[in-house]
Amino acid sequence: MITSIADNPFAVLTLIAAPAVFTNASSLLALGTGNRLARVVDRTRYLARELRSSSTHDETTELWVSHLGRLEKRGALLYHAMSFFYGAIGAFAAASLVSILGAVLASSQYRLPFAAIAGIGFVAGTIGFIGLAVGCTLLVRETRLALGMMTQEAELAKTWTK
Repeated sequence: MITSIADNPFAVLTLIAAPAVFTNASSLLALGTGNRLARVVDRTRYLARELRSSSTHDETTELWVSHLGRLEKRGALLYHAMSFFYGAIGAFAAASLVSILGAVLASSQYRLPFAAIAGIGFVAGTIGFIGLAVGCTLLVRETRLALGMMTQEAELAKTWTK
């Protein structure tokens, strides 16, 4: 025996809660990504200021110049990640709204619109999930760049103490 969504309040709650949880995750990642982007901007300004005031061309200067290029890449990755996270937030919010509309229609006589709305909700949720996954992948790439830069700076600092 098949029960309808209207007969199972937990099914309706799940349809609404799942996109809401993903919306929250996307929002937190967007917030953290914004903070990371601000740190990249601060570091870029610091290195640019140091390079302008430097009168010598040594190992440190070369490292900072290479880091400026990497900071540009990091900034671009973070920008794209934020775009995907904000897109995911919108898609998950749309999926939640469509799910509510679908739940209302489930208890009515309109079966065809319900099927269409369920499909729209699924597509919106899928778009949100893809945006979340792509944004996270971009953050991993940015983190690898940051770690590589940190390793280079640490190696240079170790040579100063010898």
